[in-house]
Amino acid sequence: MSAPLFEDVDPESDCDCPGCIDRRRTAPGALPGRLCGHPAARGVVVVAATSAALGAVPPAAALTPGHSPHRQAVPGDGEPETPQGTKAPLHGPAGKPAASTAPLPTTTRTEIINRAKVWVTAQVPYSMYAYWSDGYRQDCSGYVSMAWGLPGNEWTGSLGQFGVKITKGELQPGDILLYHNPDNPEKGSHVVIFGGWTDYTHTYYTAYEQTPPHARRQTTPYPYWSHTDKYVPYRYKGVTKSGAGSSPVAGAEPASATKTQVSYPGAGYFGPGADNKYVTLLGEMLIARGGRGYYAKGPGPVWGEADRRATQAFQLAQGWTGADADGLPGPGTWNLLITGTGKNISSGAAGPGRPASHGVPGYPGRNYFRPGAANDYVTQLGVQLVKKGFGRFYALGPGPHWGEADRRAVEAFQRSQGWRGGAADGYPGPETWRRLFA
Repeated sequence: MSAPLFEDVDPESDCDCPGCIDRRRTAPGALPGRLCGHPAARGVVVVAATSAALGAVPPAAALTPGHSPHRQAVPGDGEPETPQGTKAPLHGPAGKPAASTAPLPTTTRTEIINRAKVWVTAQVPYSMYAYWSDGYRQDCSGYVSMAWGLPGNEWTGSLGQFGVKITKGELQPGDILLYHNPDNPEKGSHVVIFGGWTDYTHTYYTAYEQTPPHARRQTTPYPYWSHTDKYVPYRYKGVTKSGAGSSPVAGAEPASATKTQVSYPGAGYFGPGADNKYVTLLGEMLIARGGRGYYAKGPGPVWGEADRRATQAFQLAQGWTGADADGLPGPGTWNLLITGTGKNISSGAAGPGRPASHGVPGYPGRNYFRPGAANDYVTQLGVQLVKKGFGRFYALGPGPHWGEADRRAVEAFQRSQGWRGGAADGYPGPETWRRLFA
């Protein structure tokens, strides 16, 4: 892996923001490299990424030295800290504010999620001082401002005025979960974009968020890892009715998708030998409806047995039998998935089709939990460890890449069972798995 490219960039000397004007007037000998809310800084990390939705994404400014946010999304580890930028206009070339008088724009849920995916794909670094090439500030509230298409950069104290409060049961992709701490905005305040439920119990959801070190998409317990009584669901006032009925992932089409691509493409796109984007979209929708247990590595464009089993489980959940539940999506199956209607896959439905080792349902085998491993079972293990109270080892929450945090959390769980020595080595065997998921 190549090292990041660093370069020194002098601050803009002609910046006309109030902070710079006052500093030039009162402190002509001020040290260079200090920020005033725009991305002119020393030690800029140059990051390049592309997006099918917005085209080539130019480099972005990284975290300012001395101002690195260190919010820890870990339950039980004390108050998280997420510095919040203030309200600001969009920023144009050279970090100069770009005035905007645009009215509150309308958008669809699909567009919101697609914009959120752009920053995740580009791995936009977190900063409450820097601005990405699209003009939005690179913190959590700037991220939501971008995804909602707001005319300026809002903060956690002002985002609520652009939405209406809703209930947990009303949440749909593109809504947000907002926590604003009015007593100390830089202590715990945070906002994430709701991407859809990941299980039928509605206890976990896909969250799109801007957080150190960069924008990410991750399965998250509702409402969040910490401050569980503080987060409030909001719906953007500008969401059009055409996007109101989107399903958890059906409303989040790939950035390269168009409206016509959401329609059922035909039976020829599914089955052995199929390799296309519709297979990926099908897998994403099935996971959102409770089919995650069938995918060891997540959905992809190549049709496989996981796609067939997950599709069949969804069809069986509708009460279909025989040829109607053959595991191949027809127009009826596709319509239910794309509109978010019908019944979800039950939690127990994945049992027979999921890997089982040593007679323990769901346990995939030791090879899935070793250095270098990257799969959904690692994420599933980490999420369960957090639920069981062993989340203190995760700096940013569990993920698909096996790491030392996973091993230490497993070891702590094994020791809580009274095991010692080789029985508490931090690597989950079938008995660890059985007790953890009992």
